[in-house]
Amino acid sequence: MFARLKGIVDEIGADHAVIDVHGVGYLVQASRRTLGALGGTGAEAVLHIETHVREDHIHLYGFVDRSERDWFRLLVTVQGVGAKVALAVLSVLEPGALAAAIAAQDARPPARATGVGPKLAKRIVMELRDKAALVGIGAADVAVLARSMRTPEAAAAAAAAKSPDIAAFDDALSALVNLGYRESEAEPALRRVADAAGETAADVQLLLRGALKELAR
Repeated sequence: MFARLKGIVDEIGADHAVIDVHGVGYLVQASRRTLGALGGTGAEAVLHIETHVREDHIHLYGFVDRSERDWFRLLVTVQGVGAKVALAVLSVLEPGALAAAIAAQDARPPARATGVGPKLAKRIVMELRDKAALVGIGAADVAVLARSMRTPEAAAAAAAAKSPDIAAFDDALSALVNLGYRESEAEPALRRVADAAGETAADVQLLLRGALKELAR
């Protein structure tokens, strides 16, 4: 079984690359995100590999980072999502954006992928919400959302030191950063949600859900 390939990019196609490792060319299927990160023919590449072995073939799927590979593994557990569709989803959504869509239960972003209709997109966000939280697949997964929320005791301590709306804003911002968003993009989204929320701006989950929807657009 292959777990990683390190070699020279010999060819890049629409949905695959050929990686030359000591004279042997490995055909690796990949998302557009990964293919775009390879640097072109002749560049040195390191890919994390998921190997699928069937009776009549062995397919290698390559990923520029472990987070994308782990989301691929989860995506193919959803009924109706095969390897091709999983790569299509990862071609239009980076791991942080996919996590945001799942956390917000917004089926519109994955529905942009080729081969994903509205029903399948809804199934993806619904099924992966529980699966991602269960296995905890890295810095950009939905499990971080839950871990980033303060415990009741910590929330009470924070409230004693800060006004409720400021404490809630800071907690929501921390959760978004832990999900993989840059603070420079997360904070403006939170500001828009907080301004619209008015008196309910002290509700962390309301702020977070609203900001995730903003960022998933």
